[in-house]
Amino acid sequence: MNSKLLIRSVTATAVCLVFGFLGIIALQNGLDSWYATLQKPWFTPPEFLFGPVWTIMYVLIGISAGLVWSKGFYHKWVKTALYHFGFILLLNAFWFLFFFGLHEPMIAFMAISAVFILLLITIKWFKIVNTISAYLLIPYAVWVLYLVAFTFEFWRIN
Repeated sequence: MNSKLLIRSVTATAVCLVFGFLGIIALQNGLDSWYATLQKPWFTPPEFLFGPVWTIMYVLIGISAGLVWSKGFYHKWVKTALYHFGFILLLNAFWFLFFFGLHEPMIAFMAISAVFILLLITIKWFKIVNTISAYLLIPYAVWVLYLVAFTFEFWRIN
């Protein structure tokens, strides 16, 4: 592994973890006071799993972005892929904000659905730049698809 790849992967992962930390702030705001009082879908994971799963996802997507970024930001395809990626991080943060912070599961559902659609497009762009980076996004895509179903069902039953 060359130093450019390592530095860019670590930087991208750190950025992803910062977004994750912002999500934790929104999560803490609504977890005890709001979330705990509502009905949950039958497929709700235990609360202790959310932190580790999100951490693994953010590390994987950070490494993925680092692999793409290491190809050189001057390239049009790299820029396009990373712009899509940045928008995904932003929308994902909005999911946390809308769901846990503002207690708006329907708006959160729209946000996480947009993340999933944009993520599929981003996987395509990442694959053009670096195939491994696209494959590293697949667990995140599965997790986001789960969150789409979870958020919808949470909204539906409440």
